[in-house]
Amino acid sequence: MRVIAADDSVLFRDGLARVLEAAGFEIAGQAGNVEELDRQLASESAALVILDIRMPPTQTDEGLLAAKRIRRDHPHIAVLLLSHHVESHHAIDLLSQSPDHVGYLLKDRVSDLGDFVEAVRRVGLGGSAVDPLVVSQLLGRKRSRNLVDDLSEREKSVLAKMAEGLSNEAIATALHISPKTLEAHIGTIYSKLGLEPGGSEHRRVLAVLNYLRSA
Repeated sequence: MRVIAADDSVLFRDGLARVLEAAGFEIAGQAGNVEELDRQLASESAALVILDIRMPPTQTDEGLLAAKRIRRDHPHIAVLLLSHHVESHHAIDLLSQSPDHVGYLLKDRVSDLGDFVEAVRRVGLGGSAVDPLVVSQLLGRKRSRNLVDDLSEREKSVLAKMAEGLSNEAIATALHISPKTLEAHIGTIYSKLGLEPGGSEHRRVLAVLNYLRSA
């Protein structure tokens, strides 16, 4: 899988490239700002772009805007946002525009390189990966809404794991429940939220997030 890494920190960018290369990814290019990233996209083929939300020159939302533009103009390219900050409104903004091939992870909370590489690969292959802390804020902001209040605590736990992009098998393992029980919980969640199951799991997960945003 060919990856472009965009971050204004040379040390972080180079370290990221080394980690991914060791895991079997091919680094198609590196960029220190959005202009360099655009040049890389024009000259190199890539399946995934990993970029910081805050990029030069203003260090505000250049990375987010670039990610949205990439998903709009190059729908075959996945984007994984990395940030030092929990900015759930940015996550909602990007997820609502592009409900697949998207990830949002927090740099300081990456404690296991194996899990990180797995998340990178999942996003590149069309799935999703959202940091649990971001998911918690997304759900917390909506708990006053009847839509989420109708869910039991167990169903909220399942929904949080779904929003992280985990597979059914991984959710069942994490919550110590059987696959059959998990399927029942997911069915109930869809019923309470007024969502019909369909498509692959990551699409269902992000449909839930989009529904929460528009509720």
